Amino acid sequence: MVKKMKSEVSINISARHVHLTKEAHAKLFDHDLTVRNPLNQVGQFAANETVTVKTEKGVFENVRIIGPLRGYNQVELSMTDARKLGIRPPVRKSGHLEGAEIVTISTPKGEITERCAIIADRHVHMNPDKAKELGVVDDEVLKLHINGEKPGVIDIKAKVSDDGYYEVHLDTDDSNAFLITPGDIGILTKD
Repeated sequence: MVKKMKSEVSINISARHVHLTKEAHAKLFDHDLTVRNPLNQVGQFAANETVTVKTEKGVFENVRIIGPLRGYNQVELSMTDARKLGIRPPVRKSGHLEGAEIVTISTPKGEITERCAIIADRHVHMNPDKAKELGVVDDEVLKLHINGEKPGVIDIKAKVSDDGYYEVHLDTDDSNAFLITPGDIGILTKD
């Protein structure tokens, strides 16, 4: 008899933020990113540095940069954020920018404009050992069971990486819909 997967997992909220390349960073800042606080994902941090994200229809100031620098520029938004900017970005895995919306990222030093705005797909980070323990592969669709005052079950994709810390990331729209507080515990299953 095959044992069904059922695993408790911490839920974290991913608010709007920006990832930058080395080249974009050089256009926007005269100094290296500085660490405001480390994140649970190994080696990643919320930077002290922020940027403005804008379109012709809207603007967000003081948008946090998540370091370290990446191989792509990316602005992760919720749909509520996107509506304020007058855009409709696709739901994508981080780094997959096909069909991304055009936004401008600016600082007092400079700005860049490109197709880099997405809504991040719901995902659960894990390292290869955890994935093997759970019998899960990268991009596999799992079920997250959320308890509490507004319970529900949602699809969520596995994001397996060497530095993955086992936790779910939901954007602010999803977390608000289920009244999630960072650190709430959900149950991850395959069905």
